[in-house]
Amino acid sequence: MIRPATLDDLPHVLRFRRAMLSEMRSTDEAALHHMEESAAAFLREGFRDGTCLVWIAEADGQPAGCGILHLVPWIPSMVDPSSRRVWVHNVYTVPEFRRLGIAGQVMQAMITWCREQGFRSVSLHASEHGRSIYESLGFRASNEMRLFF
Repeated sequence: MIRPATLDDLPHVLRFRRAMLSEMRSTDEAALHHMEESAAAFLREGFRDGTCLVWIAEADGQPAGCGILHLVPWIPSMVDPSSRRVWVHNVYTVPEFRRLGIAGQVMQAMITWCREQGFRSVSLHASEHGRSIYESLGFRASNEMRLFF
């Protein structure tokens, strides 16, 4: 079952974010702890002001994964005159529930919401593990570039 999250789900979302980052690249416990504290404050504010929406996947009666939408202000363009964009973050499935289509179901729920709200695009940064799921849903590479400091 996929459902919108509430503030009561925040501990699960933070646990999933920590696990995702640990699996991807970080074993620095101090950095993970700092991220978790910062993310908790960010997500609480996002829940409050409506800029962060989270979907929770449940399996066997327990939280098994999640996905976050972050609505951000954006300068309008001719392609999309809206002053908002939406970014997908933290699509994660607990290891024992992987390969069951949960991440795809979470993504479908979030994409449906975005379409219903009139968004014309959805952006994300794909991990190597997630790339095939996103491509199967129609995501494709764009012209975005980034300078890291």
